Amino acid sequence: MKSSLTILTVPAFADNYLWIIHNGKNAVVVDPGDATPILHALDQHQLTLSAILLTHHHADHIGGVPALLKSNQGMQAIQIYGPANDGISCITKPVGNNDRIALTDLGLHLTVIEVPGHTAGHIAYFAPDQHWLFSGDTLFAGGCGRLFEGTPAQMLNSLDKLSQLPNDTVVYCAHEYTLSNLRFALAVEPDNLALSQRMLSEQTKRDQGIPTVPTTIGLEKATNPFLRSRETSVINGLLKQEKIVKTNDEVANFGALREWKNHFA
Repeated sequence: MKSSLTILTVPAFADNYLWIIHNGKNAVVVDPGDATPILHALDQHQLTLSAILLTHHHADHIGGVPALLKSNQGMQAIQIYGPANDGISCITKPVGNNDRIALTDLGLHLTVIEVPGHTAGHIAYFAPDQHWLFSGDTLFAGGCGRLFEGTPAQMLNSLDKLSQLPNDTVVYCAHEYTLSNLRFALAVEPDNLALSQRMLSEQTKRDQGIPTVPTTIGLEKATNPFLRSRETSVINGLLKQEKIVKTNDEVANFGALREWKNHFA
């Protein structure tokens, strides 16, 4: 469906991406870890902030919230949506799996998807009309988040949920980790032609200072080893590295894949 909404890419810190969704007047920000670049973008585009969407509790995703609220004093109240079970005290609208959010100022509708693994209560936001996904630190371009609080079974299940979204779903993840992720992916699947072609394309973008994010669900299913952990080629890659013993234990295989990435240079 055609949308009148636009998404601004706001770089922050060393490799974070913060997202501003707007209609030319009102705006919602996703995971504002740093208020300064958000306030600059809002001022530059003459936007009024009406809501904040949080995916999980890590400081680089929520650290800018107090300053954004302070800057908005005397103006309209800002609603803060976020996971009901991830320990974020500033949330005014706690949400959980399959909850629907209607941001009427923007004409934007979102569905909440619980995706634990990186943190215990991590959520993602899917815009069904636009086919947009804000995945936080669960699904990255070419990779997935570390398992700080969850289990391999949880993360595998979370990624399975996201992989079921339409292939043309545009994925707005929170970090520029793509080249590092793809180097690992090539170690796992060196004969994946789509992956090799993607590496060249993404390297060209980075050489020109262009973000590699967003990505799409379809591209991730073709090239991201964490969405392909059941593929024979990925299992063979694990076997060659002596990372697994049982080829029919999909959770153990996924866990071995994530652990390999943790220590991949």
